[in-house]
Amino acid sequence: MPVDDLARSDVVTATEETPVSELGQTMADETVGSVVIVDDEMPVGIVTDRDLALRCVAEESEMSDKTAENVMTEDLETIDRTAGFYEAVDRMSDNGIRRLPVTDDSGELVGILTSDDLTTLLADEQQGLSSVIEAQRAPYDE
Repeated sequence: MPVDDLARSDVVTATEETPVSELGQTMADETVGSVVIVDDEMPVGIVTDRDLALRCVAEESEMSDKTAENVMTEDLETIDRTAGFYEAVDRMSDNGIRRLPVTDDSGELVGILTSDDLTTLLADEQQGLSSVIEAQRAPYDE
């Protein structure tokens, strides 16, 4: 199954100049755990709720003058929309990440795939298999 079929297309984005306080408020308003940082629709970084906690709160730094550029993860892992499910899982596992921006052939952001999305898909598939097993289970006499 291609990543394009799994990824959400409604990605929450911001620019490198976006203040950290605005990023946090956006995450709260949109009920998401990350904001992909873009430059002309090209993903250049990601800010997660964990980034905010570790790079702002834990360091007890002054947040009022920080922007996305100061706290974002720049070594961004992305995946092409035509890649498969297993490649996405491997990439997330190999890099210890829970969010994977999806790009098109030109490198533009077209979606995002999260570990929650993958877990939900696997749970749905497991439920489907369970229904087949349940339907084919032989009845036992009591």
